[in-house]
Amino acid sequence: MPKAPYIEEGRLRHLLKVAAISGESPLRNVALLTTVYGTGMMLTEIARMPVPAYLNGDGSVRVKSCVDAAIAYNAKERPLYWSNAKVVKAIDAYLAYRIVYRHGLTPMATEYRGLDPHGPIFLTGDGEPYKLIERRTGSGGANYSCDSLSQLFRKLHLQAGIEGASAMSGRRTFAVRLANKGFDLRHINELLSHETLTATKRLIDADPVRLGAIVAGVI
Repeated sequence: MPKAPYIEEGRLRHLLKVAAISGESPLRNVALLTTVYGTGMMLTEIARMPVPAYLNGDGSVRVKSCVDAAIAYNAKERPLYWSNAKVVKAIDAYLAYRIVYRHGLTPMATEYRGLDPHGPIFLTGDGEPYKLIERRTGSGGANYSCDSLSQLFRKLHLQAGIEGASAMSGRRTFAVRLANKGFDLRHINELLSHETLTATKRLIDADPVRLGAIVAGVI
């Protein structure tokens, strides 16, 4: 299976600019994109990520959190950090929108900014949770997908002129950028929760930006 394309910084900026002025729920869409590109999370995880995974009860943002095993793509808990200012700014803007339009609020308005702590952070344009589809594997296990979010991500990339990209481009771009900054493969693996270091290395390998830099210095 071909790897999802890596999105260069300039194209990512363009993607976010287009998302901010296009389509339904632009604040949500920008927050979704920055979350995927800024954390490497999978769409099924984002669809089910509850409010307390991002907010403390007093409404402040958690610096260190986790992708709980109950929602993790591989059923294994892994660390999650809300230390990127751009990601936090985008999510906070979306949550402020939710509060204004009363999407997923609770009568206990003094906690979690008034948002229902049992509900997910991200909601549809109608203020409803995203629906997951369960598919059984040959071994009898269960795989989940969120087709509506997958379609949304493909649409967001296409409207910015980025063909062949998906939410997996965000995960791969997250990993490649960390590697390019010199971070250890084991730390990247921990953030992505791959079974092996080899899986993380495969995701990072053949970075077109790095190959381009090599060619640029040939003569």
